[in-house]
Amino acid sequence: MKKIVASILAAVLALSMLSGCGSADSGVTEDGYAKELYLYNWSEYMPEEILTAFEDEYGIRVVQSTFTSNEELLTKLTAGGTSQYDLIVPTNFIVEALVAQNLIQPLDLNNIPNLQNINPQMLDLDFDKGNQYTVPYMATITAAVVNQKKLEELGVEMPTSMDDFLNPAFENNLVVMDDSRGLIGFALSRSGKSFNETDKDTIYGTLEWLEQLKPNIKAFDSDSPKTMLIANEVAGGFVYGGDAAAAIAENPDIVMVDLKENVSLSLDCFAITAEAQHKREAELFIDFVLRPENGKILAESFPYICVNDAAKELLGEDYLNNPACNVSDEQLAKAEFLNDVGEAVTYFDEVFTQLKN
Repeated sequence: MKKIVASILAAVLALSMLSGCGSADSGVTEDGYAKELYLYNWSEYMPEEILTAFEDEYGIRVVQSTFTSNEELLTKLTAGGTSQYDLIVPTNFIVEALVAQNLIQPLDLNNIPNLQNINPQMLDLDFDKGNQYTVPYMATITAAVVNQKKLEELGVEMPTSMDDFLNPAFENNLVVMDDSRGLIGFALSRSGKSFNETDKDTIYGTLEWLEQLKPNIKAFDSDSPKTMLIANEVAGGFVYGGDAAAAIAENPDIVMVDLKENVSLSLDCFAITAEAQHKREAELFIDFVLRPENGKILAESFPYICVNDAAKELLGEDYLNNPACNVSDEQLAKAEFLNDVGEAVTYFDEVFTQLKN
């Protein structure tokens, strides 16, 4: 009996030793990578095809959670700690705040050689000189769009300025971004002010115009405003360029409005959290996404501004002929980069809260 027990114990010990040497149960791939990577990203912003290809090649499963605003991202990191995620996708104007609060860590760019594929105009920007903390992912402008067919039905001429959207004919017929900087930025631009205004009275001064616009707003939506546009549920709206591009591609009646006012430009970036448990895997994933073929999949799936020059060479006419994603040099020159406004962000949030309530 003792011999039988000893044999069983020996077998169990042998199995346990094997399980600690890179087997399927060890949590480590054959190449020594952790088998999971935790990504916190915007909704509808990462093709499943890329996640699957990454797992197939490296054996690393990307566990993705999503947020709908930079404020939500910042709150989640400060309240729950940075160890809950490895990789995040903040917008350029909160990067400095993330660095100041020690919420992200420097990158090892030697592990991201495909950074060379990125448009040089999107590198070494003021918010992150030398790209110490971030790698560009996708860029977008803010855009005003309308449904030409619905304009005819409403008896409304093509708008040329922000004030044209105050027309009572647009009542309950606009979808707008659920984002304080974006929407209030439109109101600031309308009065000739900067999207990066910091003066409290000036920011609060936009509330009067926004309240006039409010009866025409059917929905505040940053998750998928293109859905309402494509389905002809609204006559127009103020949305991110990627949503405008998707709507234009799906619905031939949707067109961009050539506003006399400026629009904003923003850049979403990869960054690694300060307490990331899988930094090596995160940098591997960043480099994987920056491959030209994956940049092509990304741009075709979510048609924001492609910042990957190598990928752009692979894109077809559907992308290149869409003015909301393949933004012209003239439009980019006219656009104003959104920057960190420091404590003034609370003024934007307060005005936005008053508007929505």
